[in-house]
Amino acid sequence: MISPKLPENEAQRLKAVTSYNILNTLPEQDYDNITKLVASICDMPIALITTIDENRNFFKSHYGIPFNESPRNTSFCGHAILEDEILIIKDAREDERFKDNPLITEQNAIFYAGVPLKNEDGYKLGTLCIYDHKPRELDESQINALKILGKQVVKLLELRRNNYKLEEANKELKVRYEQLKMFASHVSHDLKSPLSNIISLVDLLKDENDSALSEDSELYINTIEESANILKDYIDGILKHYKTSELVYSKRETVELSELCKDISQILIIEGDEIIYTENTIEHINKSALSQILINLVDNAIKYNNKPKRIVDISYESLEDHHKFNVTDNGIGIPEDKQDTIFEIFQSIKNDFSKSSTGIGLSSVKNLVEKLNGTISVTSELGKGSTFSFTIEK
Repeated sequence: MISPKLPENEAQRLKAVTSYNILNTLPEQDYDNITKLVASICDMPIALITTIDENRNFFKSHYGIPFNESPRNTSFCGHAILEDEILIIKDAREDERFKDNPLITEQNAIFYAGVPLKNEDGYKLGTLCIYDHKPRELDESQINALKILGKQVVKLLELRRNNYKLEEANKELKVRYEQLKMFASHVSHDLKSPLSNIISLVDLLKDENDSALSEDSELYINTIEESANILKDYIDGILKHYKTSELVYSKRETVELSELCKDISQILIIEGDEIIYTENTIEHINKSALSQILINLVDNAIKYNNKPKRIVDISYESLEDHHKFNVTDNGIGIPEDKQDTIFEIFQSIKNDFSKSSTGIGLSSVKNLVEKLNGTISVTSELGKGSTFSFTIEK
C-alpha cells in the first residue's frame, strides 16, 4: 500500500477547508440528495461527499455506509485530490497503491471513482466519490454526471460558507447595535439631567428678573434656552430612533381611530387647534407603533404651522394587504426640492419660521414604517400645508 502524497499547497488547502466550517457537522438534506442521486445514476452501493483535513476524511454525506470518517493515510480520496478532474480505479486489488489497504480487506472496496471538489481558488477540499464491491467501469454519461454533481457540491459549500459569514456578521451587528443603544441611553440620561437644570434655571431667571434684564441680557437668556431645548430634542429623538425596533414587536390589536386621535389631542393639541379624524375600527394592527408614528407626524404638523388655527386631518383607508393613513396639515409646507430628503436622518430644512429641527423624527418614522413592511411619502405646497401618507402591512 502507498499512502497518498500531500498536495504542494497543503497548508493553504487545509486553511481553505477550515474556512467552510463543514468538518464535524451534522448531515444536511441537500448533500444527502446528491449522494443518493449519484449512487442511482452510477448504480453504486456507496456514495460519499468527503472533506479532507490533516489526518482524516470527513464524510459530509455518506450513502451506503454507517460511519462518517476514515483515516486519510489509507484513503482513496487522498489520491483523488491529486488529480485534475477524476480518479477511476476499476479494480483496486490490482493497483499497487491499494494492495493490502484495509478498505479492501475490511470493507471490500474494489471499484472507486472520485472527482475533486475544487473551489474557485483552486484548492481541492475533498471529493464526491462512489464505491462498489466488484470491478466496474463507468460510461461517458456517468462520468459527466459525477463531474457535474461535484461542481454542484462546491456551489453548496460556497453557499453554506456565505450564509455562515452572513450569520456571523448579523450576530456582530446585533451586539454592536445593542452596545450603541445602551451607549445612547446612558449618554442621553447623563445629558438630560443637567439640561433640565439649565432650562429650569433659565425659566427662573426670566421670572425673577422679568423687568430688570437689559435687551442684550434677555437675548442671551433666550439663546441659552433655545439651544438647551434643541439639544434636548436631539437627545429625545435619538432615544426614539433606537427604540423603533422594540415597537415593531408589540402585539397587534383592534384600534378605534377616534379614541387614538383623542389621546393624541390631549398630548399635543392646545386650545384653538384641531384634529379632524374619521371614525374607523382598525383590526389587527400594531397600536404602539401606529401611536408613535401619528404622534411624530402630528407634532410636526403643529410645530411647523403659522396659521391662527392649526388643523390636522387624519384619515384611514383599508387596502387589500395594508392599512393606509393620511396626515394632512395647513402648515408652512415643504419645498419641492427638499421633499425627498426629509426622511434622511439628521437632514433638516432651514425655514423662516424660527423653528429648529433635529432631523431625527421623520427618519425614525420612516424606519418604523419600513420595519412594518410599509411605505411613507409626502406631498406639500409651500404656505398651504403637507400630506404625509404611510402604510402598514396587515
